[in-house]
Amino acid sequence: MVMAVMMAFISCQENESIEAVKSHDLALFEDNAGNGDIIPGQYVVVFNESSFKFSVPKASSYNEKLNEVKQIANVYLKSVGISYELKQIYGETLKGFCAKLSDEDAQKLSNDKGIKYILPDRMYVMAKPVPQPPAESTPWGITRVGGGATYTGAHVAWIIDTGVDLDHPDLNVNASRGYDFINNDAFADDDNGHGSHCAGTVAAIDNSFGVVGVAAGATIIPVKVLNRRGSGAYSVIIAGVDFVAANAAPGDAVNMSLGGGVYEPIDLAVYNASQKGIFFALAAGNETDDANNHSPARVNGTYIWTISAMDSADKFAYFSNYGNPPVDFCAPGVSIYSTYKGGGYTTMSGTSMAAPHMCGILLVTNGNPKTSGYVLSDPDGKPDPIAHI
Repeated sequence: MVMAVMMAFISCQENESIEAVKSHDLALFEDNAGNGDIIPGQYVVVFNESSFKFSVPKASSYNEKLNEVKQIANVYLKSVGISYELKQIYGETLKGFCAKLSDEDAQKLSNDKGIKYILPDRMYVMAKPVPQPPAESTPWGITRVGGGATYTGAHVAWIIDTGVDLDHPDLNVNASRGYDFINNDAFADDDNGHGSHCAGTVAAIDNSFGVVGVAAGATIIPVKVLNRRGSGAYSVIIAGVDFVAANAAPGDAVNMSLGGGVYEPIDLAVYNASQKGIFFALAAGNETDDANNHSPARVNGTYIWTISAMDSADKFAYFSNYGNPPVDFCAPGVSIYSTYKGGGYTTMSGTSMAAPHMCGILLVTNGNPKTSGYVLSDPDGKPDPIAHI
């Protein structure tokens, strides 16, 4: 699920116990981490909001909300005698934080009724790309879903991914509204390529060269939560969702072509963000598995769409996850030609490529997608409707 068949985050079962980990150099760990590996000594903590006095009004600024959670976290952790280092703060979709903690202190927090969740932070690492058939000169998927017309609406697409090529001539990127959670700055450029590919499918400009997106020319806002290797901590992905929830408008569309094993804090963040009227297109995942076993693909909600993948013959992609619920629609995800880092173009396959088709459709239809037939050979026996404008 960053999913191309590029991607997969793995594991954290529901009721997961606190696991002991050995601490060592984090940079070395990140270079060699596998998908779903626990980050040594780092935990995602979600407060039980009824146990704490959160008084900042909902209409307050995002920074005010973050500052309140930070203050409460500091007071609380000091009051229970815990040594810590805060890494992330969450104030919009959930109230919580990510922190460096000893295993003993993490176990101590897990027994506190004021804590809703405490889970080891984990690494998300992209899966290897699916073998590619020859690229087409025109993206077949755009035609299949009825896209390609220049977008004239007022809403924007948020790409939570590896960043986006900020200078790509075929993309209309508003870099000033984005954020890079990997380097903690506003320069969310793409040094991997996956996010740029997703962005092109959503909204590449109709300008007589390159490719055209479903909602051609729509504004793209990049939120970088994965590094150049396509990996990143779950805690950082949650921070990206929290940021979008605080800054997006109702009717904006969000693409999340990433995910992995069940991880409740991510599910909660996505669901709560969607409750603000923000549309989410989620990749179902590339494990040939039931999407109910993967976060955030398993999340259901009025403004959430989980997308499986198909090929140009409307046949269900062999790698795609399945299951109704949570899968809502199927979209093109095999041999998808789109924009890439460095001003380039490339072909990729995966549910990572299917979800951006829906993201563009949600912009064009204001969250009212239609269908055009049903996918063939759906392994769950309940053929997904094919998404269309």
